Amino acid sequence: MSSQGNDPRQPSAAKPYVAPPVSPQDLPIDYAGFIAVVFGIAGVMFKYKLCSWLALVFCAQSIANMRNIENDLKQVMMAIMFSIMGLITNYFGAPRPSKQS
Repeated sequence: MSSQGNDPRQPSAAKPYVAPPVSPQDLPIDYAGFIAVVFGIAGVMFKYKLCSWLALVFCAQSIANMRNIENDLKQVMMAIMFSIMGLITNYFGAPRPSKQS
């Protein structure tokens, strides 16, 4: 073991790390939120249950990784509304027309 006298580090010169401020425009794109909106719209327009459920999963992922609450919340809320609207129309709406043979 080394003794205290041979330690070259100086505790008085140590400074805590401070992350540099990042503007909201420089933050990376929230891909999960974008994918949630796309799946939500596909679930509503084409009546795909899987797309609506995937939109809900991607909404949860986007909420978990939210960095900018002001901008991301609008996109996530829109995706949540599309996914819930898709689930309601899929499960409680009129059935999809079947193929005629």
